[in-house]
Amino acid sequence: MNRIRIAAAALGFAALAFLGARFVFGAIVVGNPAGAPEDLETQASPAARDLVHRALDGLDLSKLLDVHAHVAGSELDGSGCELDARMRSFLHPWRRLQYEIYLRAGGVEHVDRGAAEFADRLRSVVRGRVGILALDHRHGEDGSLDRDGTPAYVPNDFVLRLAREHPESFVAVVSVHPYRKDALAELERCAAAGARIVKWIPNSMGIDPADARCDPFYGRMRDLGMTLLAHTGEENALAAGRDDLGNPQRLRRALDAGVRVVFAHCATLGESEDLDDPARRKVANFDLFLRIVSDPRWRALAYGDLSAVYFRNRDPRVVRTLLERTDLHPRLLQGTDWPLPAIRILTSTRRLEQEGLLTSDECRALREVFTYDPWLFDLVLKRTLRGPHGERFPDAVFLERPEIPIRGP
Repeated sequence: MNRIRIAAAALGFAALAFLGARFVFGAIVVGNPAGAPEDLETQASPAARDLVHRALDGLDLSKLLDVHAHVAGSELDGSGCELDARMRSFLHPWRRLQYEIYLRAGGVEHVDRGAAEFADRLRSVVRGRVGILALDHRHGEDGSLDRDGTPAYVPNDFVLRLAREHPESFVAVVSVHPYRKDALAELERCAAAGARIVKWIPNSMGIDPADARCDPFYGRMRDLGMTLLAHTGEENALAAGRDDLGNPQRLRRALDAGVRVVFAHCATLGESEDLDDPARRKVANFDLFLRIVSDPRWRALAYGDLSAVYFRNRDPRVVRTLLERTDLHPRLLQGTDWPLPAIRILTSTRRLEQEGLLTSDECRALREVFTYDPWLFDLVLKRTLRGPHGERFPDAVFLERPEIPIRGP
């Protein structure tokens, strides 16, 4: 009987601790809103409103493009999405914690309507258009489906449908694992439905971009005029898988095949073996990315997106270098990695101030903008950043680019 009482008390304490943790996450990790996005113009301070106006000045808002935003759901909401069961299990507290944070950041209050609420929240904050990402299942080296090893699955049909229903806001970014036996057929089907960008997370999907098995896929992508948006560097948001597959050098095979590649996050986390070094010494992934985009052979093919580059787990030299390297600005694209910008703890404006990239007044105004509209916060922050010699990211970084089609006819 005493053991039962002890167990009951432990469960009660765990439940209270979890509820308390949710409250703490709301206030500290994710942040509490001061108002809805539409309230910013009427309720925010003059300083915050002025910063937003200056950041948007000169931009054609109808051409704004965020190339990297997530939508998601689960088996509970009828979307066709799948989620690793460990994300919802209290037996895996860290995964459960991530799940709670992502739900709150994505604006999900009812899990059984999670996919719709997630998409509605994104639509409520976005200006211009966002590329919403599908995520294919993990597959084995023999092409077999590995559902158990898949941390998250977002079907192509789900993002294609959302893009059809909301063409003013959403652009479908599909995902096809190149080892699938029907990979080329699925790629062609998605292209016929209007998709022009393909998303990979090699680390968690089990894709080696340097494998010769990808060659037919690359050839078909090139012929269809499609762009590959590939995660590069370490992977932290989902189950990591093999971080060596995030080595940006492994994507040179795609570039050599004539495929346009967007290196997500500009490879700003972790180190990889330098495949050009006989000793295979480890080099920062960001430096490997810089080497690739600086190579004249791939001037028309190699791009990087700015998603997550200012997060507190990145080296501050990343943003400073990207600002200073004005020669690379034509190959940079805006990406938010939504809903991550809505997770307050990921960003330290104070650190950016200490690095001389923002002023204290700008930091205060940015923190206020965040409480109304985290998606806009990401855009305004990047438009406000200044390099050591006053360098800023130009307008073209944030706008649709004619050389990178985002949808077909």
